[in-house]
Amino acid sequence: MIGWLQGRVADPWQQANRCGLLLLCQGVGYELLLTPRHWQRLPPSGSELSLYVHLSVREDGWQLYGFPDRPERDLFRELVAVSGVGPQMALALLGCHDAPALVAAVVRGDLRALVQAPGVGRRTAERLAVELRGRLQERFVDLLEGPPPGLEELPDGTAMPAAEGAREVENTLSALGYEGLEIHRALRAVAAEGLAVGEDTDGWIRECLRWLSRTAA
Repeated sequence: MIGWLQGRVADPWQQANRCGLLLLCQGVGYELLLTPRHWQRLPPSGSELSLYVHLSVREDGWQLYGFPDRPERDLFRELVAVSGVGPQMALALLGCHDAPALVAAVVRGDLRALVQAPGVGRRTAERLAVELRGRLQERFVDLLEGPPPGLEELPDGTAMPAAEGAREVENTLSALGYEGLEIHRALRAVAAEGLAVGEDTDGWIRECLRWLSRTAA
């Protein structure tokens, strides 16, 4: 597998929302797709450039994706592992937000930030927040800024339980038969209601169940 390349920039191109370049390495030209944000910051043609690379192998061909650093490449891999998120959508997310901002948006469930990326709807944003929240918080802890584990502040000033407490709530509600998206909506709804639940996991479970029962009625 190709994980890193170093060479000279040649033939940068842009077609609609797709951006890429040819990287000349030891007499071989590798065509790579880039995020629009990275493409706009490319050095002039002929300049030396090194990229971390993701190789996508599909029935209709192979495609290389280039990233300026390893965390961004690894975050791309986490994104495309989510059902319904393909390489172009993952590039759009990374083109709209740098890696620290994107990790923070997913971990904190900031749907308004996620849907800013072209092609990302609310349901996809919710899926990203539900499926990746815990994994990104553990894997990319160095990229996260803001309050340490505890009550995480959302953009509207509401609060969510800490990651460990949230996972306990999600596991309990999942065992009761609720789907991931339902659980995430319930967590956000309880937070938005401003109830004095604090870090009491049992309180979050109780209030989420009340909200879920009301919506099912």
